[in-house]
Amino acid sequence: MKLNCELIGKVLESFIRDELSKAGFSRVVVGLSGGIDSAVSCFLAVRALGPENVRAILMPYKTSSKESALDGSSVVNQLHIKCETIEITPIVDGYFASQPDANSLRRGNLMARARMIILFDKSMEYRALVLGTSNKTELLLGYGTLYGDMASAINPIGDLYKTDIFQLAQYLGVPQAIIKKKPTADLWAGQSDEAELGFTYAEVDELLYELIDNRVSREQLIQRGFKEDFLHKVIAKIQSSQFKRRGPVVCKVSPRTVTHDFHYLRDWGL
Repeated sequence: MKLNCELIGKVLESFIRDELSKAGFSRVVVGLSGGIDSAVSCFLAVRALGPENVRAILMPYKTSSKESALDGSSVVNQLHIKCETIEITPIVDGYFASQPDANSLRRGNLMARARMIILFDKSMEYRALVLGTSNKTELLLGYGTLYGDMASAINPIGDLYKTDIFQLAQYLGVPQAIIKKKPTADLWAGQSDEAELGFTYAEVDELLYELIDNRVSREQLIQRGFKEDFLHKVIAKIQSSQFKRRGPVVCKVSPRTVTHDFHYLRDWGL
């Protein structure tokens, strides 16, 4: 789907300013991975708030690629924002020293959560909010770590599919090296998003757009040519990851319950 990048950019910039203002903040911290999603979030934040109000944090692990560090630094240099590099290797290896049988998935999850611990600590230091970097495709498929890369205070790109992110990145002027490289969370050597998912972002975004945004039925999607096993695989991912897209479920035992009835704007002083 062709994105109206100029309009979307203005909406997202306004969203960042408005949500920060409501919460009484004026600055954000962004975890820069060297990937396209965090780069787009960072570019939007600078356009919305100015470079002086955006702090980037690079958080490599010992196996992180040098390319990721270079790409993250290229965003920092282009946007003229302040940046810190904080190694997560001591945190991760310190824990797994007592967990020698942990597989790569457990290690990857801990890396993502270690980075979020650092980001929220830095948000306290700078009196800033943590800016989200998870796109709609990842959120729908549950392709992210709960309380890790999926965590944030506000997320400007969470309603944009991965293929939308590529279009917006071109419009914003994200470095071409970031746009052209294969998407990866860089959690272990050779890791690739699409290889791990088992399909390309282009394939799944086309399906998700029809299934979620247009609410086309499964039967109609199959009639339109989507393979039945692919459709069922994607739907299973959406359904099994629902718990990642909501806060902890609170058992209701009173007349007014957080997450159930405490939703009125007047409750929040607005």
